Amino acid sequence: MLTTVATVLAALIGVGIIVIGARVFWAPQAATGFGIPGTPTDDRSFQAWLTVKGVRDVASGLFIFVLIIGATSDLLGWFMLAATVIPTGDALIVLRSKGPKAIAYGVHASTALVMLAISVLLLVG
Repeated sequence: MLTTVATVLAALIGVGIIVIGARVFWAPQAATGFGIPGTPTDDRSFQAWLTVKGVRDVASGLFIFVLIIGATSDLLGWFMLAATVIPTGDALIVLRSKGPKAIAYGVHASTALVMLAISVLLLVG
């Protein structure tokens, strides 16, 4: 039962990161929600880097689905545990950039904690 709940939660994380990554292509101005002040969403160079991030986000979400479909819950759990580095790093980037603490903790750090909980459920379930 715990494994099923954790797998569904992992799938929701996968869908979420795919949507966040895909938004780069139709709404690059949404990048300001990441939490870095003065984000130059109209700058072409920034948009190029943002596109790179978007592609990586979509791929990260797809990795979760590949693991859900073809791997064990242990492997998915280890992947989710390793992937907590991403939102943790994002939180640190926002804080280092003097961004809003509410976004650093409320979005990025809380995502890392949810992913950590999912990984624990998968590994002990």
